[in-house]
Amino acid sequence: MEFVLPLDKMTTSDKLAAMERLWEDLCRTPESVQSPWHGDVLSAREKRLKEGKSKFTSFDEAKDRISKERGRTEEYKLTTDDYRRF
Repeated sequence: MEFVLPLDKMTTSDKLAAMERLWEDLCRTPESVQSPWHGDVLSAREKRLKEGKSKFTSFDEAKDRISKERGRTEEYKLTTDDYRRF
């Protein structure tokens, strides 16, 4: 089945809404979504945790680190609401 969206006519908000609806639909039957690389990534991360090479951080710490990495100032710092949009 070919499905074409009028991407050039859609706003960013429309595109995000379309992606969100697709994701919600895919989540209804997660067993039908094949993602072999995902298991490899999770295994590697678990190994790093066990070896003490990685650690967990709080959501606030992660937001601060990402904001700093992207050069955001306090005025433009990401908030929890920013993440909820995605």
